[in-house]
Amino acid sequence: MVIFSVYVVNKAGGLIYQYDNYVPRAEVEKTFSYPLDLVLKHHDEKVVVSFGQRDGIRVGHALLSINGADVIGKNTSDGKDILEYLKDPNNYPVSIRFGRARLSSNEKLMLASMFHSLFAIGSQLSPEVGSSGIEMLETDVFKLHCFQTLTGIKFIVLADPRQSGIDALLRKIYEIYSDFALKNPFYSLEMPIRCELFDQNLKSALEVAEKAGNFGAGS
Repeated sequence: MVIFSVYVVNKAGGLIYQYDNYVPRAEVEKTFSYPLDLVLKHHDEKVVVSFGQRDGIRVGHALLSINGADVIGKNTSDGKDILEYLKDPNNYPVSIRFGRARLSSNEKLMLASMFHSLFAIGSQLSPEVGSSGIEMLETDVFKLHCFQTLTGIKFIVLADPRQSGIDALLRKIYEIYSDFALKNPFYSLEMPIRCELFDQNLKSALEVAEKAGNFGAGS
């Protein structure tokens, strides 16, 4: 089983910790002749496919490398604008690798804030008083699990839909947070977590959960 990532969000909706445990990279590399039969555009400091998906290349995929060299945002590795580079027939044939780009730090901060708002909406919409808010969201490729403490800190785990024992894992992460972040004299409440022992114990807990496919009492 696979646990993809862990997020910790403070009571104000700020992202104070994030760890990518496993990020699947579905990537496709193809050699193209001129003219390029895909439509590309700039989007959020990246170059993405806007039309013409084919051979595993999908609309929304980002351009990751050209001729084996990783791109830097909207530019090639040597600083040239990617769209201008691909308009020049002299640069063909060209090998391009496409895939889903990793989220930037700013995008992660924004998504954490959005989830915080959705969590509050879920609590408000509840027909019963004292709703726990969103505990789980499911897609075809992952489940999002959330545990909120009495003080409003949210622990979020993204995992394979088949992964069991996530509720126990969330509480284990809360224990690790209490032991290695809150008890750290250099840690300020509600601020980003930068504690080596927290990192080490979190990674160990994720490894145990993945190997077992379950995370029960006594783990």
